Amino acid sequence: MFWVGWTVLKRIAWWFGGLVALGLLVALIAYWRSDNACSDPKRPVQGGMMKAAVYCEYGPPDVVKVDDVEKPTPGDDQVLVRVRAASVNPLDWHYMRGTPYFMRLDAGLRVPKVTRLGVDFAGTVEAVGNKVTRFKRGDEVFGGRTGAFAQYLLVREDRAISLKPPNVSFEQAATVAVAALTALQGLRDQGKIQPGQKVLINGASGGVGTFAVQIAKSFGAEVTGVCSTRNVDLVRSIGADHVIDYTKEDFTQGAQRYDLILDNVGNHSLSESKRALTPKGTYVIVGGPAGRWLDPLPRAVGAMVLSRFGSQPMRMFLANLNQQDLGVMRDLLQSGKVKPVIDRQYELSQAGEAIGYVERGHARGKVVIAVK
Repeated sequence: MFWVGWTVLKRIAWWFGGLVALGLLVALIAYWRSDNACSDPKRPVQGGMMKAAVYCEYGPPDVVKVDDVEKPTPGDDQVLVRVRAASVNPLDWHYMRGTPYFMRLDAGLRVPKVTRLGVDFAGTVEAVGNKVTRFKRGDEVFGGRTGAFAQYLLVREDRAISLKPPNVSFEQAATVAVAALTALQGLRDQGKIQPGQKVLINGASGGVGTFAVQIAKSFGAEVTGVCSTRNVDLVRSIGADHVIDYTKEDFTQGAQRYDLILDNVGNHSLSESKRALTPKGTYVIVGGPAGRWLDPLPRAVGAMVLSRFGSQPMRMFLANLNQQDLGVMRDLLQSGKVKPVIDRQYELSQAGEAIGYVERGHARGKVVIAVK
């Protein structure tokens, strides 16, 4: 009987080992066969050519080059935008570097499958498809779509594109899509923000943080911003009721408790952050340290586990770029309740340098790329 059981176990182990080996072989083949359009020779096309920032391999900022690529032509439900400005987000340098490595399962194992960078854009409608009714040639628009670091961009009419407020510049509008919608959805949808609540924004001087402070104020919250010494005046100027200089004070060790913490930094353990919440307060993870392999997945899993054993929800999420929330931001921008903070501006030819600057982690607000 024992011999029979041992035989079965050996067969199971053999099959399992075979499956693992087969999986590794498939992954290895996929790795070496992975390719992108960079190896294709350029050829004249009917729609003409345009300038765009591309990267053919993972690596440092100098892998990003501005090259001639095919100018797109709108389909029936698409809008062709002449990009006037775009902005850089942390996701751009993550894709450029190909880290954390687990993201390469989707982005491309050996080289990036999609060689275009940038998401946030603002510009003028150049042409529309036959079935487009919401936009017309000449409209000033803003939104989010992969490949924004280019002279032209195609966006489907029902996706993340909206009319630009007339009182906002192209450069300001180009900062909105990823950072502002992350702040909005983190506070409103994940944090369930309410008027009068005490809200803390950890990393209040960054791209998401500067929007989060202003959006939280628009909801009627009492806002505390956490930042470095050099950014205290900036965070106060955009509406924070209280500002904590993290080089002098640790908000997790203070007596104040918060109904909602939006964490863009992740420089405290989950248990430390939990201690700074009210008994039913909510902790929302937006950003944090990014390692080479799995980060920030362990932190997300830890937050999920802690949420199941207490009354303080802890959540991590990715923003959903959509037309409805762009409309919400459009109203906040037009009313003056939210004003984008721009650190510095680069040209399209400096796209790699702009991404590198954001990667270093010291940008105040957003970094813009002007497109000519």
